[in-house]
Amino acid sequence: MSESPQVTRSLVGIATIVAIATLISKIFGLVRQQAMAAAFGVGPAIDAYNYAYVIPGFLLILLGGINGPFHSAIVSALAKRKREEIEPLVETITTLVGTILLFVTVGLIIFATPMIDLVAPGLSQTPEGIEIRAIAIQQLKIMAPMALLSGLIGIGFGSLNAADMYWLPSISPLFSSLALIGSLIALALYLGESITQPEYALLGGLVLAGGTLSGAILQWIVQLPAMWRSGLGKLRLRFNFRQSGVRDVMKVMIPATLSSGMLQINVYTDLFFASYIPQAAAAMAYSGLMVQTPLGIISNMILVPFLPLFSRLRDPSDWPELKDRIRQALTLTAITMLPLSALMVALALPSVRVVYERYAFDLAASKFVALVLMAYGSGMFVYLGRDVLVRVFYGLGDGQTPFRVSIFNIFLNALLDYILVNAFGAPGLVLATVGVNLISMVMMLWLLHLRLGGLPWKEWSRPFLGLVAGSIVVGLLAWVIRLGLEEWLGSRGFFAILLELSIPGFIGLGVFAVWVSRMKLPEVDLLVSRVKKRFQK
Repeated sequence: MSESPQVTRSLVGIATIVAIATLISKIFGLVRQQAMAAAFGVGPAIDAYNYAYVIPGFLLILLGGINGPFHSAIVSALAKRKREEIEPLVETITTLVGTILLFVTVGLIIFATPMIDLVAPGLSQTPEGIEIRAIAIQQLKIMAPMALLSGLIGIGFGSLNAADMYWLPSISPLFSSLALIGSLIALALYLGESITQPEYALLGGLVLAGGTLSGAILQWIVQLPAMWRSGLGKLRLRFNFRQSGVRDVMKVMIPATLSSGMLQINVYTDLFFASYIPQAAAAMAYSGLMVQTPLGIISNMILVPFLPLFSRLRDPSDWPELKDRIRQALTLTAITMLPLSALMVALALPSVRVVYERYAFDLAASKFVALVLMAYGSGMFVYLGRDVLVRVFYGLGDGQTPFRVSIFNIFLNALLDYILVNAFGAPGLVLATVGVNLISMVMMLWLLHLRLGGLPWKEWSRPFLGLVAGSIVVGLLAWVIRLGLEEWLGSRGFFAILLELSIPGFIGLGVFAVWVSRMKLPEVDLLVSRVKKRFQK
């Protein structure tokens, strides 16, 4: 693969900045989740929170998240515009989006009760579920303003990335985690050991919601000074909705938001079935974060640098290079995700025990969450691979195709949920999502094949099959080593469990590194050489 050194250095530099910032944010996100697990286990406060957080959390990820549709649309539009055009455009988009989301916020507060009943109808069928429902309704009312904040955050982060500022958007979730951790510390100091008592479930739930809202407010506030200094817009209302830039942004933003919103219907479908399974929502949240921690770091490293490149290569004369970039992004996805996926499945139980098992979170909870984690881990590659292909379509200015694929997936996800939940319980809900992502990825690859005049399937499949084979070997090896260590060390004590996790993990990664080095993939050689040069400076 031939690339200019300048472009490669730019990619590596951006990826390094994003990776370090995202790593810090994800570490604190994991600490936040550990604090929640220690305080509430899989009890009613955390179960309610996972239902109440569905809508505001979805909006924060969808609209305010890095690589979300707002972020992608803003980057795609601003990357092509002159400096003097940016400030009025950002302020106009902010005015338009903010007005719409203000009404959404009010609606969430007014209709909190029917919203929770819609998300989790199974809660009203048991006394425990009724308690969870009451807590969830109050939590949703508190977190409703996150609808407005999510749009403002997404527009700001997209603007900062378009201006080649990557550190702040990637590090910003840290502030959200710190706010929630601080809230839990205050609650623990106030209640002491009584924090785990059932009579304080409502208070705990309200503190969770308040801390989450405070974190979203901080995420928005920290971006404002950087935007003002860089001429990316101020807190100024503009109503010139007819300017061409607004149409360019909306052309990508609306279908991209609808497309990503279709995923939320899949999440709702999962929680619909989960509401009939005690503790399923909490288990899915805990295991989901363990997958999202490495996934989020690596996805930002891949998607953030590549999205502007995809946008600049939309002209048919640039399609040969675009195909190379798609191959590079997918190969990097496979190199990182496939071995992690294999290790996540093989080492699920010790992973959960090391991360969560303390205080209110016991061994029974670990075993339950580990089964769900194995299902999540099996789909890490297709999750990120699908996102890469969606960004290719966004870069081509096409938000309609991912939207249509997402509509098809709604029905597919509901069907798979119904089939697999009966066969596997809570893990079946996650396996349904994995199946949907796999089919989505295949569909979008085929559509890109038709649109770009053919993709080199044979050239792309050889390294991919080699990486799959290597990952299977790594997973089996880690599984055998883990079983041997359990026989030798037993399964009690934090350090024994840590060894049962770390030794197979490090050996597995080492074996995979040797395997990949023998494959002589250009993506690996290219990035390793650039990283070495960076450290030698």
